[in-house]
Amino acid sequence: MAILKPKEMAERLNVTVKTLQIWDKKGTLKAYRTPTNRRYYTEEQYLKYIGQSDKDNRKIAAYARVSTNGQKGDLKNQIDFIREYVNAKGIILDEVVTDIGSGLDYKRPKWNELLDEVMNNQIETIYITYKDRFVRLGYDWFETLCRKHNTEIVVLNNVETSPDQEMVGDIASIVDIFSCRLPGLRKYKSKIANDKSLTDGENNEKDSEEP
Repeated sequence: MAILKPKEMAERLNVTVKTLQIWDKKGTLKAYRTPTNRRYYTEEQYLKYIGQSDKDNRKIAAYARVSTNGQKGDLKNQIDFIREYVNAKGIILDEVVTDIGSGLDYKRPKWNELLDEVMNNQIETIYITYKDRFVRLGYDWFETLCRKHNTEIVVLNNVETSPDQEMVGDIASIVDIFSCRLPGLRKYKSKIANDKSLTDGENNEKDSEEP
C-alpha cells in the first residue's frame, strides 16, 4: 500500500533510481530508511510530489479502551477528555474508536481495524489519553509502525484515565500465564534428562574428547 521501493518510485516519476539517490542527498525528495538502512518512499510522498496530496482525505481519530464492561464510565471520560483537548485546538474528530478488552490482547477487533486503516494510509493522527490505553506492552513498536505510515499518535498523558486496578489485573494475568507453563517446562526438562539418546550422545562426545 503505502510503501514504495526506489525502483517503483522511479518508474512512477519517470526518472532513474540514480536520480532519486541524488535527490535524496540534496534533500529534493528525501527517502525514508528501514532499520537495515534501505531506502523507501511512501504513497503520500508520491502524491505530494506530483501535487495531488491525499492529506485532506486522511482522518483524525480518537481511541479509548477499558478492560471491562463495568468501566464504561471511564471509557466516556477518556473520549470527553480527548474531545475537550482537540476542540480547544480547533480540531474536529473524524472517527471515535472505543474498545472493551485487556491491553494485553492483540486481537481486539476495533483496535485491529484502526491499525488496518493506518496501514492503508487513511489515518493522519490518533489521540489517546495514555499509552496503555492503546496497548499495555510494546507501545513503542506500534508507534513506530504508525510513524512508518505517516500516522502520529498523540498521547495526552492523563494518568487518571489509566486505572490502577487494570494494571494489577494485567500483571495477575501475566503471572497466571507463566505459572501455568512452569509445570510443562519442568516436565519437558525431565524428559530431556531421561532421554537416553541425548545423554548417550553427550557421553559419546566426552569419550571422543578423551586421549
